[in-house]
Amino acid sequence: MRRRRTAVVFVALFLILFAFIVLDLTQAFIPLTFSEAFWALFGVGSDTNVYIVQNTNMPRVVMAIFVGAGLGIAGAVMQALFRNPMASPYILGLSSGASLGAAIGLTFTVAWIPSLLLVPLLSFITCMATLFLVYSISHVGGRVPTETLLLAGIAVGSFLSAIVSLLTYMAGDELQDIVYWTMGNLTDVEWENILIVAPLIAAGCMIMISCSRDLNAMMLGGNHAQDLGVEVAKVRVQLLIASALVTAAAVAFVGVIGFVGLVVPHILRIVMGPDNRALLPASLLGGAAFLMMCDYISRVITAQSIGILPIGIVTSLIGAPYFIYLLRRRKSEVGWD
Repeated sequence: MRRRRTAVVFVALFLILFAFIVLDLTQAFIPLTFSEAFWALFGVGSDTNVYIVQNTNMPRVVMAIFVGAGLGIAGAVMQALFRNPMASPYILGLSSGASLGAAIGLTFTVAWIPSLLLVPLLSFITCMATLFLVYSISHVGGRVPTETLLLAGIAVGSFLSAIVSLLTYMAGDELQDIVYWTMGNLTDVEWENILIVAPLIAAGCMIMISCSRDLNAMMLGGNHAQDLGVEVAKVRVQLLIASALVTAAAVAFVGVIGFVGLVVPHILRIVMGPDNRALLPASLLGGAAFLMMCDYISRVITAQSIGILPIGIVTSLIGAPYFIYLLRRRKSEVGWD
C-alpha cells in the first residue's frame, strides 16, 4: 500500500512538473498555445516558436527546476535533521545569509576573482557562516529547542536582511539590480549561470540523498543512531554543508525565494510518511514542480503593462499563510498556550 502510494505521488509530481514546464514555455513576448510550446520543445513548429521556447524561455525553466529541486530537498533535510516541520532554508535565515554574500558580490568587485564566480562564492561563505551561527545560538543544554531555533533564525535573518538593505542603499548604479534581485527573479537567467548553478545543486542533492538512510536513524535521536552505527556528527556536518551549498547556489543568481523548502517537504511528509529514502527524491521533484507553478502564476497574474511579478512574492504569498498555519498547529510546542 505504501509503495503504491509512493509511486502515485511520484507520477503525479512528474505530470504536474511537465505540465507547468510546457505552460511556462508558452509565456513570452509572443504568447504561444500549449500545443505550440509542446511541439517546439522538441524542435517541431515554426522557427520563431522553436527559438522562443528553446533559446528565450528554456534557460528560465531549467533554472527554476534546479532551484526548486534544491530548495525542496534542502528543506526536507533540515526538517528531518532538526526534527522540526518548520525548519527551512528561508525560516532559519540561510537565504538571508546567502543573499548577503550575493549583495556584497553585486556591490563590490575583486580584481582576481571573475564576477561570475564571485557572487556564488560569497553566497556560500556567508550562508555557511549563517548556518553555524544560528545552530550555535540555538544549541542549549545539548539539544536544539524548537522555539530557540525559530527565534534565532528569524533574528539572524532579520539582521542580515538589514545589512543587505544597507548595501542596497549604498549600491548606487547597481541599486535597481539588487532591489529586483532581492524579490526573486528568474527573468534574466542565462545558460552560463546554469553551468555554475546546476553542478553545485546536483552535487548537494546527491550528498543529501546518499545520507537518507542515516538521516532516518538520526530522526530517532542521536544515541539511537549511534547504536545503529551512524557517525552522527560526521553525517550532520555533511548534510548541513550540502544544504548550505544548495541554498547558496540557488540564491546566488535568482535572489531570495522563500518557503519552497517549508511547504513542499511538509505536505509530502503528510502524504508519504517520514521515510527519507522516498521523501528526499519526492521533495526534489515537488520543489521543482512548485517553483515552476509559481513562475507560471507570476507571469499570468498581472497585466503586461505592469510587468512580471517577481517569483519570490508569489512563493511568499503561498508560503507565509502556511507557516502561520503550522505555528497555530504547534503552538503548544513553541510555548504559546
